[in-house]
Amino acid sequence: MPHSKGGNAENSIAERACELKQRANHIRFSAMTMTNHSNLGHTGGDLSASDILATLYFGEVLRVNPAEPHWPQRDRFIMSKGHCSGSFYSTLAFKGFFPVSLLGTFMDPLSMLNGHPDRNKLPGVEANTGPLGHGLPIAVGCALAARMRGENWRTFVLTGDGELNEGSNWEAAMTAQQYGLDNLVVIVDRNRIQQGDFTEKIIRMDPMGAKWAAFGFAVAEVDGHDPAAMLECFAKLPLEKGKPTCIVANTIKGKGVSFAENKPAWHHGVPTSEQLAQAAIELGVEAAG
Repeated sequence: MPHSKGGNAENSIAERACELKQRANHIRFSAMTMTNHSNLGHTGGDLSASDILATLYFGEVLRVNPAEPHWPQRDRFIMSKGHCSGSFYSTLAFKGFFPVSLLGTFMDPLSMLNGHPDRNKLPGVEANTGPLGHGLPIAVGCALAARMRGENWRTFVLTGDGELNEGSNWEAAMTAQQYGLDNLVVIVDRNRIQQGDFTEKIIRMDPMGAKWAAFGFAVAEVDGHDPAAMLECFAKLPLEKGKPTCIVANTIKGKGVSFAENKPAWHHGVPTSEQLAQAAIELGVEAAG
């Protein structure tokens, strides 16, 4: 009987992970549709971050309520790599924060869906981001505010790895460890490509985990395209009492689409209509129209 229960639990986790992968692929295709529409965007990073976003929002990791976006006890999520707004907007819309139809207005004149997220325009956006190196300092402030108020909501922030070239991130990291903010979770989208080239050719970052550990963080490394592994990691939060957490999510820029995977040109790449149709097939989603 115990063996049977274990098997059922494993099947349940596998089924959940499969659903999250499907959700992530819909986020990927939505983001690509948006960049195709606007002829602007950051497709490669949208694709690398999609499994992370799907797991956070649809894996019941984040405590949020789309019907009450300003619920005081919500977890705060800050998309520090705000240039990858296509995947972020798609996630919020699919979660129910605003109508999915708005995604079709991405970067149109007077659209609420700017190239970078604006908290004054869209529910579910906690901070205006895009200028890199701002998200983590804001997140540290959020986590410290929760501590000062004696409240138990958590702050999650998703950064790009190229974004970590900004020194403001490391100033914020030192502050987080100084105050023992174990209600703060930094997730690094470690896709190893930034604007221009591979990260290790621009400014070497490895060993990534050791750097965060040296700054006083409890660190875990995980496959950022494996929802089951990520759920297991998130279930252990905080990784160490009295320490902020850093999760290095190893990903592939352009994940899921063969012509974009691991190619620096797709940091800014915009799919043609033909490429969008190919992406739909590779991602296993239905193209509109």
